Amino acid sequence: MVRTFVITGAASGIGKATAELLQSRGERVIGVDLRGTDVNVDLTTDEGRAALVEQVREKSGGTIDGILAIAGLAHPIPATVAVNFFGMVATLEGLRPLLAGSNAPRAAGVASMASLHPHDDELVAAMTDGDEVAALARAEVLAGDESTGSLIYGSTKKAFAQWIRRTAPTSDWAGANIPLNAIAPGVIVTPMTAPLLETEEGREQMRAGVPMPLNGFAEPIVPARLLAWLVSEENSHLCGQVVFIDGGSDAVIRGDSTW
Repeated sequence: MVRTFVITGAASGIGKATAELLQSRGERVIGVDLRGTDVNVDLTTDEGRAALVEQVREKSGGTIDGILAIAGLAHPIPATVAVNFFGMVATLEGLRPLLAGSNAPRAAGVASMASLHPHDDELVAAMTDGDEVAALARAEVLAGDESTGSLIYGSTKKAFAQWIRRTAPTSDWAGANIPLNAIAPGVIVTPMTAPLLETEEGREQMRAGVPMPLNGFAEPIVPARLLAWLVSEENSHLCGQVVFIDGGSDAVIRGDSTW
């Protein structure tokens, strides 16, 4: 039976690779992005998030089988907070009711190994509290200083990973038989990272911050395959996991500190 998946960030990078992979397997994909997809919306705004839900409901006929929240930014600006955390959460929570008609509902999002990097406690706390106004204000402050702007991206990914851990076991998700999980990629070669990888100096800087002893930087199809499994019918019991698909960065940086 053909399954229907909603993929945000479907116009490029990991989102595009995931959409193409699922389509090659005969699945139906409703792509979401700023432009060039089935649903074109801006996930930094409440209006865009509401339009996402309404348009997906219309295009799907009211039932979907999986949500893949992939859209994200990596810039040291407040919009990164709006997309990477609040847009991500709004996507998953807003579309969750449409999973009710599926025999095997699934959901997954994209965090990052950058959740292990330095972060800003105040920004993470604001996101955890669901206070978008405070989070954007704090991000504005951080963005105004070159020494702190880099904390924004890692902070959004840490907050999102924590949201996954706290939310997945709840009655709305696990209690409704919906596995909710996330992946944490290392450096993926996408249009978003391309400028950072243009020179050998840039590549060395990336290797220093994101050590990937297993096969180095990855193409988008690598995390796409894992995402496709997370939303497959085969995945019946993985709950609240943030799976690092990072060439070994997590193992190098944290070692056995997870126990």
